[in-house]
Amino acid sequence: MKNKLLILIPTYNEKENVKKILSQILALALPADILFIDDNSPDGTGQLLKEVVKRNNNVFVLHRAGKLGIGSAHVDGINWAYDQGYHRLITMDCDLSHSPEYIRDFLAKAETADIVVGSRYLHKKSLNTWNISRRVLTRLGHFASRIVLRIPYDTTGAFRFYRLDKISRYFLDCVHSQGYSFFFESLFILHLNGYKIVETSIQLPKRAIGNSKMRMGDVFNSIIQLFHIKLIFHLSRESFEIAKPFQSDLPNESLFDPQNWDSYWSTNKETKTHLVYDLIAFFYRKFIIRPALNHFILDNFNTGSRLLHAGCGSGKVDKQISKMYKISALDISPIALSICMKANKNYSKLILGSIFNMPVPDNSYDGIYNLGVMEHFSEEEIKQILKEFNRILKPSRKIVLFWPPEFGLSVMFLKLLHFILNHLFKKSISLHPPEISRVKSRSQVERLLNQAEFTLNRYAFGIRDLFTYVVIVGEKNS
Repeated sequence: MKNKLLILIPTYNEKENVKKILSQILALALPADILFIDDNSPDGTGQLLKEVVKRNNNVFVLHRAGKLGIGSAHVDGINWAYDQGYHRLITMDCDLSHSPEYIRDFLAKAETADIVVGSRYLHKKSLNTWNISRRVLTRLGHFASRIVLRIPYDTTGAFRFYRLDKISRYFLDCVHSQGYSFFFESLFILHLNGYKIVETSIQLPKRAIGNSKMRMGDVFNSIIQLFHIKLIFHLSRESFEIAKPFQSDLPNESLFDPQNWDSYWSTNKETKTHLVYDLIAFFYRKFIIRPALNHFILDNFNTGSRLLHAGCGSGKVDKQISKMYKISALDISPIALSICMKANKNYSKLILGSIFNMPVPDNSYDGIYNLGVMEHFSEEEIKQILKEFNRILKPSRKIVLFWPPEFGLSVMFLKLLHFILNHLFKKSISLHPPEISRVKSRSQVERLLNQAEFTLNRYAFGIRDLFTYVVIVGEKNS
């Protein structure tokens, strides 16, 4: 049934153009369905589309709550196409700049390709009817994406063809962008993962009705996203690897996650603040925390020991030691474990579970460690966690906890950053779940360990990790 073509068209205030583009597509007499995605257009586009759907059995519409971004509209539309079983997909704009007459050219090129991109630069006069400012912005975007991302296609246009039966739907999980930068980011990901991309020449007339949706703010955000992608690529290339997400037989409703770690690890964070924070976090984990972790793990566990990373997060910090130890990674977030699958392929096992009640047998591990986990829980909860660690740890074996103190440098930096964002700039931003139990003293840590039948072996706070964590080594009482 769904081997036929789906044509995806996002709309926002396109009431004057909907009927025109629909009539042009229907005149082609293609075996195609058409999906409009409307972002609650104030000009009545959504209501018009409801009437269009009633009169055409091959036309569908997704109504969204508001203007959520052109990129997120494409993500929702592409996911809808996968869910409905379509094998072929055309995406295009509704402003009549993408002429349906080119669809047959896309289909011809698609015989030997996975993605066909409509290029405005194969023909020298393609943009001649546009005004100078729009031409300059378009060419600037093309030049920047070509130089920074080093991919030789028209990366900023929406007129494309996708072979959904050949492209993994999980490429969308690698995409951060919800705005215009979706176009170059998605193409960059598909290019990196070896999909065959070809171009077909298109010429674009000027918009006849309505106004362009792109603003200078969109251009600025796209440039920021462009360099963000490039930096993340150098720091963590595996982030762009298309892979099936982590799957577990454990039903999600059986896990209680009050900190909402899935939201924290979600890739759909495109604010400038989060982009900068992510870059700093990538750098910090790789060049500061990783060497410190390596030191303390090698110092406390014999090579080849069976270790549990309890609250593994992205799995990027222990990438080196995972080659020397048999490490199982446990986290309550399926999204975090999906990141782990790509970031650290040396883990011996991935476990979805809560550190309060781990699906692990008694006395089964030679060691347990975590980084930046304990501070998110109350002291009573920490006692429960430590008792659970005691349960699954072999007698006389150790735990290594990286636990931020009240006056750690990173804690003070993030406090200052939150104060600037939320008090001076009146934002409402939280870069991480609340830290309610930072280390206050050695005696506090010793008391908590003793209550869970551990003995404090070491309490370290120093230059090794730039005074970020108190590193606590505790030994299970025999």
